Amino acid sequence: MSRIGKKPVPIPAGVTASMDAGTLSMKGPKGELKMPMSDLISYEMKDEGLSVMPANGSKAARAFWGMQRTLVQNLVTGVTEGFTKVLEITGVGYRANAQGKMLKLQLGYSHDVDFAIPEGIEIKTPDNTTVEISGMDKQKVGQVAAEIRRWRKPEPYKGKGIKYRGEYIFRKEGKKK
Repeated sequence: MSRIGKKPVPIPAGVTASMDAGTLSMKGPKGELKMPMSDLISYEMKDEGLSVMPANGSKAARAFWGMQRTLVQNLVTGVTEGFTKVLEITGVGYRANAQGKMLKLQLGYSHDVDFAIPEGIEIKTPDNTTVEISGMDKQKVGQVAAEIRRWRKPEPYKGKGIKYRGEYIFRKEGKKK
């Protein structure tokens, strides 16, 4: 049995959940998010929140159970608080600057990298070596952060590149004399 799946997802005040035509939608202070409902899972509104249970005893239904509950929780968190990823840029001359709907990155290439900010994502640069990516959809925020990081992954010798805040870069030892 799924320990995560057993717990109902609490629906806070100010958030409304509705299920219709195979789609679960959450509406809150930050906006509205929708998710397709799986046929293997049954969703039920109760007093304590939204309950997620397997529709049958199949192995696939039990495997999806905890994940579907977590996806519903991500919808609730997204419409109330939102999600944020922070990238740190390390390297001489490496910098970032958010300008309208574009993020301009200088990463040691012969040209600047212009990254178009997708709809539903907000990017801030508090200083020129920090990039804050925020939005309602956890998957989209993580995907945008991964696409930006892909331009210059941290290298193992000096640690130059773009890394997530809190990420540890395993550094290789230099030559011994």
